[in-house]
Amino acid sequence: MIELFLDNPAIFGGFLFALGLLVGSFLNVVIHRIPKMMEQQFRQECQLIDAPIDAPMPQATCYNLIVPRSACPSCGHAISALENIPVISYLMLKGRCRGCKIRISPRYPLVELLCATLTAVAGLHFGVTITAIAAILLTWFLIALVFIDADTYLLPDSITLPLLWLGLLFNLNNVFVPLDQAVIGAVAGYLVLWSVYWIFKLITGKEGMGYGDFKLLAALGAWFGWQALPSVILLSSISGAVIGIALAILAKRGMGKPMPFGPYLGIAGWLTLIFGTTLQQMIFNGGAI
Repeated sequence: MIELFLDNPAIFGGFLFALGLLVGSFLNVVIHRIPKMMEQQFRQECQLIDAPIDAPMPQATCYNLIVPRSACPSCGHAISALENIPVISYLMLKGRCRGCKIRISPRYPLVELLCATLTAVAGLHFGVTITAIAAILLTWFLIALVFIDADTYLLPDSITLPLLWLGLLFNLNNVFVPLDQAVIGAVAGYLVLWSVYWIFKLITGKEGMGYGDFKLLAALGAWFGWQALPSVILLSSISGAVIGIALAILAKRGMGKPMPFGPYLGIAGWLTLIFGTTLQQMIFNGGAI
């Protein structure tokens, strides 16, 4: 199989694209359910705080990434296997639920296509190597985090912390950077935004970002090392400004409405994954490559 991929980049790319479609379908579940799982856990903990000491433990409904089976939120129609084929099922159903005919959000196939495209790009960029496996895993994590934060202003620890440890584990073998640079990158990434958070809060009395942003930048530092942090911060700031202004104009949401920073960190992280060396040379060498 490895020799087939080495000799036929087109087959390798096609395999990655198909794999990305399947994983993208699962990421749709992750994006939708993890915030709801967090809310359920929070409500259960609140019930425990208010309950008498000798009260029985409240029984929460089983809800995770596997159960219950996916269903239409409007009519409860259970999604069959044939209705769950990435992109194809959406096209066959003409973007509507088979049960109640309500419109299905086009974001589902878009996430699948985005995951497939970025998976193929990352894999082909690094070739048939352990680095490609690491890059693809990072891509999947970042897609989930970008959409969860865009929807809910949350960056779940259940995703950011494993991402951080994965970066350190891969860099045990210098996959992207030596381990010492990865450790310093994780610490520096957290402290940079932590410092910005407290300076902003002391000056304005408001919270400018959440702790999840600290952890995500720490994770990116663990993957790419401390040298990559300036380019990540710069790219996230630029993308945040451009996309934020565009959204404010197109959606007429107003410039004063808070916006999550995680999606821009995720975008910057993926761009650093693909163009990291070039970006660092541009920043540290004043544009000389």
